Amino acid sequence: MASGQGFGRGGRGAALLQSLAQKSRKPGQMEEEQKEKQPQEAQVSLGVAATAKPEPVLPMGRGLLVGMRQSMLAKQQAEQDRGQASTGNEQQQQPAPSQMAGATSSAAPRKPLGRGLAQMKAAMAQHSQQQQPSQPPQPLSQAPTRPPLLMGRGQLLLAQQQQQQPSAPAHQGPRGATSSSEGASDSEAPSEALAKMSVGDRPKHPSERPRRPTVTKIGTEGTPASLAANYVRVICKNHNVYQYHVSFSPIIDNRRLKAGLLAQHKDRFKTISSFDGSVLYLPNKLPDAETVVTSTRNTDGSAVTITVTFVKAVPPEQCCHLYNVIFRKIMHILEMCQVGRYYYNPHTPASVPQYKLEVWPGYITAIKEHEGGLLLLLDASHRVLRTQTVLEIMENDAMKNPQGFQEEITKKMVGSTVLTRYNNKTYRVDDIVWSKNPLDRFDCKASGGSMSFEEYYRQQHNIEIKNRTQPLLLHKRKPPKGAPPGFKMDPEFLCLIPELCYSSGLTDDMRSNFSMMKDLAAHTRVTPSQRQQAMKKFIDNVNRSPESMAALAEWGLELDSSLVSINGRNLPMEKIMMGQKEFSSGPQADWSREATRGQLISPVNLVNWGIFFTRRDASKANDFVKHMQSETKNMGISCQVPFRKELNNEKIETLVQELRNSINDRVQLVVVINPTNRDDRYSAIKKVCCVEAPVPSQVIIAKTISRPDKLRSVVQKIALQINCKLGGELWAVKIPFNKLMVVGIDSYHDATKGKQSVGGFVASMNRLCTRWYSKVCFQRPGQELVHGLQICLTSALRKYHEENHFLPEKIVIYRDGVGDGQLSMLADHEVKQLHRCFSSFGEYAPQCTTVCVQKRINTRIYARDRDRGSMINPPPGTVVDSVVTRRDWYDFFIVSQHVRQGTVSPTHYIVVDDGLDLAPGYMQRLTYKMTHLYYNWPGTVRVPAPCQYAHKLAYLVGESIHKEPSECLSDRLFFL
Repeated sequence: MASGQGFGRGGRGAALLQSLAQKSRKPGQMEEEQKEKQPQEAQVSLGVAATAKPEPVLPMGRGLLVGMRQSMLAKQQAEQDRGQASTGNEQQQQPAPSQMAGATSSAAPRKPLGRGLAQMKAAMAQHSQQQQPSQPPQPLSQAPTRPPLLMGRGQLLLAQQQQQQPSAPAHQGPRGATSSSEGASDSEAPSEALAKMSVGDRPKHPSERPRRPTVTKIGTEGTPASLAANYVRVICKNHNVYQYHVSFSPIIDNRRLKAGLLAQHKDRFKTISSFDGSVLYLPNKLPDAETVVTSTRNTDGSAVTITVTFVKAVPPEQCCHLYNVIFRKIMHILEMCQVGRYYYNPHTPASVPQYKLEVWPGYITAIKEHEGGLLLLLDASHRVLRTQTVLEIMENDAMKNPQGFQEEITKKMVGSTVLTRYNNKTYRVDDIVWSKNPLDRFDCKASGGSMSFEEYYRQQHNIEIKNRTQPLLLHKRKPPKGAPPGFKMDPEFLCLIPELCYSSGLTDDMRSNFSMMKDLAAHTRVTPSQRQQAMKKFIDNVNRSPESMAALAEWGLELDSSLVSINGRNLPMEKIMMGQKEFSSGPQADWSREATRGQLISPVNLVNWGIFFTRRDASKANDFVKHMQSETKNMGISCQVPFRKELNNEKIETLVQELRNSINDRVQLVVVINPTNRDDRYSAIKKVCCVEAPVPSQVIIAKTISRPDKLRSVVQKIALQINCKLGGELWAVKIPFNKLMVVGIDSYHDATKGKQSVGGFVASMNRLCTRWYSKVCFQRPGQELVHGLQICLTSALRKYHEENHFLPEKIVIYRDGVGDGQLSMLADHEVKQLHRCFSSFGEYAPQCTTVCVQKRINTRIYARDRDRGSMINPPPGTVVDSVVTRRDWYDFFIVSQHVRQGTVSPTHYIVVDDGLDLAPGYMQRLTYKMTHLYYNWPGTVRVPAPCQYAHKLAYLVGESIHKEPSECLSDRLFFL
C-alpha cells in the first residue's frame, strides 16, 4: 500500500502529477493565497463540491473505504441541510452553475482515490443526473461531480452492480453517496457496502481453476503398431481426497514447528505427511467441518490452538503432487538413497575398479494425469560415484602442482556434489576452509558445549579421523520449502571432512576418456528388455513391503502389475532426393553411403580457398588436399588447389595475424588444421572468420586426419560440411505445402561463466526447406528472449520475400529449450508477441503454428517382439498420440532415430498454438520430415533440423564468438 496522502497503489503518482500541474509557490507564501490566485476553471476540473467544514481525508487503500467514508459524510451533510430547511431560520437560493464552480474554492482539494470504486460511483451518479434533464437544480451538497480520470479495478464490480440495479436513486450525494431517503441509517452504511461485495469474484488459486477439457488429437497416417511405454496405471479406490485449512493461534511462521504441533494429534488425523504448513490433505473426511485441538509448544510449554477447517473434496486426478510425496516416502521405506532429484540403491552397486568408480542403480518416479488416466512414470536410472575420497583427490592434485594446488582444488571442488557414506546424504560444496581442520572446536547443541570435529564423529558415528591436518569443506544449508523470506537455518553452515566425502558425477576429463566411458556404458546403457525387468522388480519390491503397501492403502492407491499398452503408428519411410536420383531412407533412416557417392542437389565449386597448418602437420595437410580433390568429384564439386599457409609456431597470435592478412573478398573458404584440441584457439579462429573478416571456415584437429585407413570417410564428411557452409544443398524430402516457412528456435545458457544467454533463430527460405536464414539475439539477465526473437522473425520474413518475391502463407515454429513450467507463458505471451511482427507488413496475417520441442524427457516407447515376447526399440517414424500424452495439451511423441545400443529416446512435441489447423497426422508427418534435413548427419536426428541448426548456432556464438556474426553469412550454414 502506498504511503503518504495518496490512496491505493496509484496514490503517490497521482498526487505528484496533481502537484506538478499547480503553479510554483514562493517560500513563505500561504496555500490560501495560492488558491485564490488559481483560476476557477482549474477548480471546476477537479469536480469537487464544497462542504461546510472539510475534514482531512486519510489514506485508505484501494478506494472502497474511501467511497464508504464519503458516503457517510454526505449523508450527515444531507441531514444537516434538511434540518436547516425545516426550521425556516435561514432561506437559501439555489446557486447557479458558475456559483457552484466558485464555491469549490473553499473546499480542500481531493486526493487521488485508489483503484476507482468511489470514482465509478460518482460516474454512475452523474449518468443518472444526465438521464433526468428536467429535474430541478439540486442543493450544493448534492451537486453531481465530474468522474475523476483515475479509475481502477473497481469499475468491473460497479458495472455488475449497475446491471443488477437498473433504477438509479433519485438523490445522491458527493461521489455517489446514497441519501438517507433510501431507508438506510448512517451506522448501517459500511455493513451494507460490505454485504454487496461478492466473494465469488475474487481471483482463484491456480489449483482451484476449472479443469480444461481433455484434448484428443489422434492421427491416421501410417500403419498401426502395438506398443508399450514405461508407465504403470495407478488405481484409485477412494473417490475423493479431502482438503483442510490449518490455522494456528498464536500465529506461527516456522513450518517444522507447525508440523510438530500437528503431529501431537496424529491419532486423531491419522496422517500428517501431506501437511505443507497451511493445507492438510486427508484420505478420510473428519466428522466435523471445523476441528479445534490444542497442542503444547516444547520450547516454552505454552498452549497453541489449532483449527482444522474443511475446504473441499478433491478428485484423485487432481492430487498428483500429493501422490508424488507418498512415493518419495515409499523410496525411503525401500532404503533408497536420494542423490540429487532421484533415488538410488546403495546396497547393490556395480563396481568399475580400474577407474575407481562404482555405479548405483536407481529409479525415476513421477505421477501425472495423462490422457489415459492417472499414470506412474517409472524408469531405470544410474548414478556414478567415485570410490576415491575427496581427500585422496586433493592429495593427488597437491602432488602434481605443489605451488598452486589450493586454487586448482578450489576450482575443481566448489560447486560439486559429495556423498557422505555414514548417512548416505549428499551435500553441495560451497567453499573450502583452508584455515580449519578436524581439531577445531564448534558449539554442539546435542552436548550443550563445544567439541572438536574429531570428537563429534567419534561419538556420533563411531568414526576415527586419520588425517588431522586436512582442511574442511563448507556447505551452506538451504531453508526448507515454504519458509518465510529471510529465514536462515540454524546452523546456517556445515563443515564436512574430506576424508569422509566421496565425489559424485563425472568431470570433463573423465567424459573425454573414451575407454572409461565405454566401460561405464556396459553398466549404464540399458536395453528395453532390461528396463522392463527393472520396472517389474520395483513393483514387486513395493508389493512385498508391508510398510509400502500400508502407505498406498492409506490413500486407497494400488499399482497395476503390467506396463501400459498403446496403439501407435509407424509413419511411411521418406523418399530422399539427391541430384538426379531418388531413393528410400531405409528402415534405419540412414543414407550415409548414398550421400557420399551421389551428386548433390546444389554443389558449390571450390575455386579460391586456403589451408593453414603448422610445420609438423604439413604432411597431413597434403594428404587432406589430395583426398578432397578426389572425393568431391562424385559429389559434383570441382575442387581446385588451395593456397597454403605454413605457420612458424603454434601461437594463437601468429595464426590470427596470418588469417587477417590472407582473407579477402575473393576467398571462399579457409581450412585450419589445429595441432591440438584447444578451445581458446578455436574461439580465436571463429571470431576472425565470423565477425572481423567474415568467411566460411573449417577447423580440423590433426588427430582426426592422422589415420590413413579412415582418412577417406573423414574427408567425405568434411566435404559435405564445407559444401553446406558455402551455401550448397545436399538432399531434400518432399514437402507437400506451398509458401511454407519452417522456423527453429533454441537458446544457450552458461550461468557458470556469467555470460549472457544467446538465442539461435533459423528459418527456411525455399519450398523444400534446403536453404536457411540464421540470426542470433542476446538475452541479458532479467530480459525476455521474445523481444529479440521479434526482430529475428521480421528479418527472416523480409529475407523470404527478397528470395521468393512473396511472403509465406503458412509458418511452423519449432521452439526448443522450454520446460513444462514455461508452457503457459509460451502459449499466452511469447506466441502473441511473435505474431505482432506480421503487422509491420501491412494486412499480412499468415497461419502460424507454434510447437514446443522437448527432448530431455524420461518417457520411453517400446515395441513388442512377437518372436521372443520381449520389448525392443521401435523403428524410426513411430508415433504415439494417445494414452501417455497430456490430458489438457495437444501433443505427441515421435521416435525418429535408430539406435544400435541401449534404449531409444522419443521426442515430445506439444502444439501450444495451432493456427495452421493441420490434421494431427499431417502435423506429425511434417515434423518427421524435418528430422531428415540436418546436413551434418546423413540420417534422421532427434529433433527437427531447424531446431538442431538453431542449437549449433547458439552454442557457437555463446561458447566461442560472444558477438553477433556478420550479416553476409546469414544465408549459409556457417555454424556446422
